Amino acid sequence: MSKNKKINIVISGVGGQGLITLGNILARAAFLEGKDIKMSELHGLSQRGGSVAVQIRFGKKIYSPLISVQEADLVIAMERNEALKSCLFGDKAKTIFLINDNSIFSPAFGDKKLDSFEVIKNKILPFAKKIYSINATDITTEKFDMPVLAGIYMLGCAISKGFIPLKPENVLKAIEDIVPRGIEDNKKAFNLAKQSLI
Repeated sequence: MSKNKKINIVISGVGGQGLITLGNILARAAFLEGKDIKMSELHGLSQRGGSVAVQIRFGKKIYSPLISVQEADLVIAMERNEALKSCLFGDKAKTIFLINDNSIFSPAFGDKKLDSFEVIKNKILPFAKKIYSINATDITTEKFDMPVLAGIYMLGCAISKGFIPLKPENVLKAIEDIVPRGIEDNKKAFNLAKQSLI
């Protein structure tokens, strides 16, 4: 990967999943590596469980915080239904989707069922080079009794698999700088992701 390549990352999910914190961690880690960073957030109803979208761009010189259509290198979706909302940023030639196979929504009407992950995956395929799925919420609930660590676990997966060209030690330092409490549990969740089978 070119040292000067611009990296475009979309993080999608709902309020309460720590998406803005994840964005801040990535921005801090990129800063520690001397990269130019821009970040934008959309979180109108996030405190009520509404959609949240965070965009992070870093590289040698970044002029805009906004990612254009079909320009995402990576989409991290913390909720599988929310992954669909990021499809417009995807490109079949380059975009990796990393999806937390977890649904926090309930059907709004009667006995209507939400789409399964396989249905959602098939809808995303035209916009993705590769789709990876892992139930980070279940893993962090089982290991730490803290589902809120799912985002850090997903970030650990993305770093350990090379989806984000940042050094793990800088991401860990960024976690120390950004996370106000529970630093050790966050570090453990990040490091546990190295064992992920995705």
